[in-house]
Amino acid sequence: MAEEQHGAGVEHHGPAPTRDLWHGCIEQLAQELPEQQFNTWIKPLSATVAEDLSRVTIYVGNRFKLDWIRAQYSARISATLEKMVGQPVFLELALAARESNAKSVLVSANSAKARVEEPPDLGEDIAPAGLKNRLNAGLTFDTLVEGSANRMARAAAMHVSDMPGHLYNPLFIYGGVGLGKTHLMHAIGNRLLVNKPGSKILYIHAEQFVSDVVKAYQRKTFDEFKDHYHSLDLLLIDDVQFFANKERTQEEFFNAFEALLAKKSHIVMTSDTYPKGLTDIHERLVSRFDSGLTVAIEPPELEMRVAILINKARAEGAEMPEEVAFFVAKNVRSNVRELEGALRKILAYSRFNQKDISIQLAREALRDLLSIQNRQISVENIQKTVADYYKIKVADMYSKKRPASIARPRQIAMYLAKELTQKSLPEIGELFGGRDHTTVLHAVRKIGGERQQLSELNQQLHVLEQTLKG
Repeated sequence: MAEEQHGAGVEHHGPAPTRDLWHGCIEQLAQELPEQQFNTWIKPLSATVAEDLSRVTIYVGNRFKLDWIRAQYSARISATLEKMVGQPVFLELALAARESNAKSVLVSANSAKARVEEPPDLGEDIAPAGLKNRLNAGLTFDTLVEGSANRMARAAAMHVSDMPGHLYNPLFIYGGVGLGKTHLMHAIGNRLLVNKPGSKILYIHAEQFVSDVVKAYQRKTFDEFKDHYHSLDLLLIDDVQFFANKERTQEEFFNAFEALLAKKSHIVMTSDTYPKGLTDIHERLVSRFDSGLTVAIEPPELEMRVAILINKARAEGAEMPEEVAFFVAKNVRSNVRELEGALRKILAYSRFNQKDISIQLAREALRDLLSIQNRQISVENIQKTVADYYKIKVADMYSKKRPASIARPRQIAMYLAKELTQKSLPEIGELFGGRDHTTVLHAVRKIGGERQQLSELNQQLHVLEQTLKG
């Protein structure tokens, strides 16, 4: 079985249900986990799925990551897979092969025993250029549904890909999770490759840049690091908010930024907020981010959501009736990623049960999601639940008091409000005593980041989430 090693969205050759199972699992985890946690640990994984869906083997980059995935996520992944299939699924973790003839130690998530087996043949289907630029060839302007939510960002992105190094340099795209920022980045790179096949292009997540800086430090290879980044024609870098509090990384990115602009290369960045809304990033870097064109991507409107569902279903070889697409679009409103997750659940449910896609089938496939939405979790309910849990007064949620015993539960309540409701940051801030949206953003980032580091906090949040979801 040939497969790529560089992404959770990897396509597997084989029957459609095997592809849908892993894709569906990934989409579900993307919705459940904080974005940074998902991007760091789950997104890089690839997997093979047995044709009878009884076994899933996940490939991990190194031993440390394998041990961490096994300890922190294997139970959750197993539960998600079994829920989708409706029967036990045997989960294995394996070290991803560096060479096609290398051996992998396969570690069962359900057993402490380890054994050596041959990894799957990785084949020759990955072109060297694909490994260098890290572009996903399937993410193009043609596969991006246009609407009022992304029209300006799409137009600017097309201009960059047609005339790199000229106007809109840098291009800074911001918006919430799963709205299509990454799709636009890949579309720019892919279009430029068509127009100028010899272009040196690199797409990376900001965390990869951080990792490269650390490695250059450890190995004393900053000359190679600079040769690599400063020689690009186009740098596409996702989620620059992850540079926060990383002084040396910010310095190296500033140097790369200046070097690329000096040679008329183009820089495209994405973030979850506009440049001046970024926290713990040096002012000189923020001013560079804001020196070109800054555009926002908004959550898609109803008609756009319907079009996205129909188009993506067609790309998966299925036809979604328009009335079903409207039903799903009315119930999944926040972002494209959740739409895709809902679609994959419906397609998998349809194929596993050999039933045509209908509104009733969609209701069955999405019953958990619909059940949560029908309960309409409110910010007020979150505040009361969190206050009760941490034994403080509900009034403390709106007060200006700042002792840790109050400030911490308040931040947790803000985090849960962002995760479990459709409220915007300003709306949440208003419900917490008229606080600024940047205060809410800081709380969301802080609690989301600490959740993946502190098992006790993660457990507390899990209990609160289950209580609120009923």
